[in-house]
Amino acid sequence: QLVESGGGLVQPGGSLRLSCATSGFTISQWDMSWYRQPPGKERELVARISRTGGATLYADSVKGRFTISRDNDENTVSLQMSSLKSEDTAVYYCNVVRAGAAYWGQGPQVTVSS
Repeated sequence: QLVESGGGLVQPGGSLRLSCATSGFTISQWDMSWYRQPPGKERELVARISRTGGATLYADSVKGRFTISRDNDENTVSLQMSSLKSEDTAVYYCNVVRAGAAYWGQGPQVTVSS
């Protein structure tokens, strides 16, 4: 189970931190990802972090502004978002693919607006 927290309304240029708490499995065995789905658009990959946290990748649109991190001891994954833009408005999902099956969180809304 994946449970996200930290969504909400923020002004352009502001910051927000999303967290994903997991239960039922140990995240240390799996790469973890954040996706988002903007209004009227398809879901897209935002960031991914390797099992140990030693490797990360980001969508070009968020590079330099977002940071993904993980705490394997606490079984949590986070997404720190800074310099937010209106185009970052979306539902954000925590994701893991285990044994070929994709698991998703409930998806908190992030709205960037003045």
